[in-house]
Amino acid sequence: MAEVTEGGHHIDLKKLSFVGVLVSLGIVFGDIGTSPLYVMKAIVNASKDSTMPFDTYIEGAISCIIWTLTLQTTVKYVIIALKADNKGEGGILALYSLVKKLKKKWLYVVAIIGASTLVADSVITPSLTVMSAIEGLKIYNPETPVVMITIFILFIVFVVQQFGTASIGKFFGPIMVTWFLALGIFGSVHIVEHFEILKAFNPMYAYNLITHSPSAIVIMGAVFLCTTGAEALYSDLGHCGAKNIRVSWIFVKLMLILNYLGQGAWLLTNYKQVFTGVNPFFGIMPEWAVLPGVILATLAAIIASQAVITGSFTMFSEAMSISFWPNQHIEYPSGIKGQMYIPRINWGLMALCFGVVIFFKESGKMEAAYGLTITITMLMTTILLIYWLSRSRVNRIFIIGFALIYIFLESGFFYANVIKFMDGGWLTMVLGGFIAVCMYAWYNGRLLKSNFTSYVRIDKYVNIIKDMKLDETIPKYCTNLAYLSRAKRNDEIESKIIYSIIKKQPKRADHYFILSIVNQEDPYTFKYSVDEILPGTIYKINFLLGFKVDRRINDYFNMVLKDLMAEGTIPARSSHPSLRAHNVPPDLKYVIIDNTYINDILLTVKQKITLNIYNFVKYIGSDDFKSWGVTSHNVVVESAPLTEETISSSKIQQAEFRRHNF
Repeated sequence: MAEVTEGGHHIDLKKLSFVGVLVSLGIVFGDIGTSPLYVMKAIVNASKDSTMPFDTYIEGAISCIIWTLTLQTTVKYVIIALKADNKGEGGILALYSLVKKLKKKWLYVVAIIGASTLVADSVITPSLTVMSAIEGLKIYNPETPVVMITIFILFIVFVVQQFGTASIGKFFGPIMVTWFLALGIFGSVHIVEHFEILKAFNPMYAYNLITHSPSAIVIMGAVFLCTTGAEALYSDLGHCGAKNIRVSWIFVKLMLILNYLGQGAWLLTNYKQVFTGVNPFFGIMPEWAVLPGVILATLAAIIASQAVITGSFTMFSEAMSISFWPNQHIEYPSGIKGQMYIPRINWGLMALCFGVVIFFKESGKMEAAYGLTITITMLMTTILLIYWLSRSRVNRIFIIGFALIYIFLESGFFYANVIKFMDGGWLTMVLGGFIAVCMYAWYNGRLLKSNFTSYVRIDKYVNIIKDMKLDETIPKYCTNLAYLSRAKRNDEIESKIIYSIIKKQPKRADHYFILSIVNQEDPYTFKYSVDEILPGTIYKINFLLGFKVDRRINDYFNMVLKDLMAEGTIPARSSHPSLRAHNVPPDLKYVIIDNTYINDILLTVKQKITLNIYNFVKYIGSDDFKSWGVTSHNVVVESAPLTEETISSSKIQQAEFRRHNF
């Protein structure tokens, strides 16, 4: 559940409220709300190959937009998908978390494909929306350096992420309200001039365009751009709550349709201007309003980019919690509960956006790359929604109808966009494919390592550790010794930890702590549990954390130690007499064990490739002590064999043994 903390007051955004609706307008609808900047321009460009009368073509295209927004955004996402929330969180990975317990192991591939293509879309969206807005300046000066201005604005957007968006977030809602009102007002002015454009509400006009136009596929590829923000809408569920999103969507959809109708009405009279480079979005504005319109469009584009970037942070955080992505350092700089900042993801997205802007140079060329990957994301979401509906025991007839309608509809949109593959769609597919391969390799590489990682029961070694603690011939390593463990069973531990304590270098300590993170479905869970395995000596600490809770294990473990000291479970002062006399607290040391090596002889070709990619992806992530929030000054990193499995079944024979006496 999202909360905004300001001035000591907590506002629950999950409940329907004026503030919740305002925040929804500022956060959720930036992507879909900026689509009028480029949709009608793309549709008119697609009309060059059409043999239909232009009036009929425009009326049919507007009809397609209206019914696409209705079926795709309103019905599928606003009405149905927003019900599929994981403890208040939305998005394709949250949806996967709801269905992963079903006996359909291949569904993780569906989730990976959907998530990776959504990342690719997150690169195109900021680039396209900002550039489309800046291109409005060409009306005043055709020589406007659009590329440089776009890069500068994107640079500012990505730089401010590290400072959090609480301070500027409060302005997002009013700006977007102004933006949507401007869309509706400027559109309404031209509807009055051509009331016949209202015929577009009749779905027969959309049907006639699709069935009678030889370029219907190209047209549908352009029409699809009007709904590309629907997936982001679902992903932002956790920020605002379903009720606020649904109520605000009524206003947003009305303003969008009014603007599309207004652009269509303007085109009935001024369509020739489009072929000279005039964007219909700016064409419907009076001359005095163009410059303010460009400024407002730029602000809206920045807000849309902001929403996409923060949505990417949330998605990668979810991916880390379900082992689709390596752990990375996460910061929480904002006053909005759960809002996060992932430095490496931020700078990576910025570099990719710069590359896209420099490569395409014009928003019109980006339109070919835009839409292809998001159709794949939507198809994957549909598949997961079908299983979620089945798991929710919805009427089977409804499920079949939902599946037939949306698989058919989105397959059609996919085909309409895939024909633009060579015109730029390949770029986002390559990017999405790269992310998908990384996620697949990381997920399966973790499973592969887990298969080769041996676990042992802790109780088998309790007596050894108990005797070690009393053996003063072993130098004392530290007072409190902590290990990070990923063992799923509470009574087990990785054999590498036992190897480190007993075999590699016997480590005598007063207290041994086994620390483990147990990811929770509730994104804001913040608890811990303690199992005392050997009284006064061995403790298993489980941190029960949601994926929106920072992994600052160093801080949390210090809190746990203070609790244990306050309870009298462990001493609050150093065990050394000289230090204890001055009330110096006991020392603490972490040991992290790195074990990535598996002998190639034990692996198949597929496993070797998977593990090689896994090791590459590992460099994208953070070191264990950084991703777990452990400060490096008291960390010892060791290496240990991943497996002690015998490579050869035959025993080497001794040929000769010689003893020399001197």
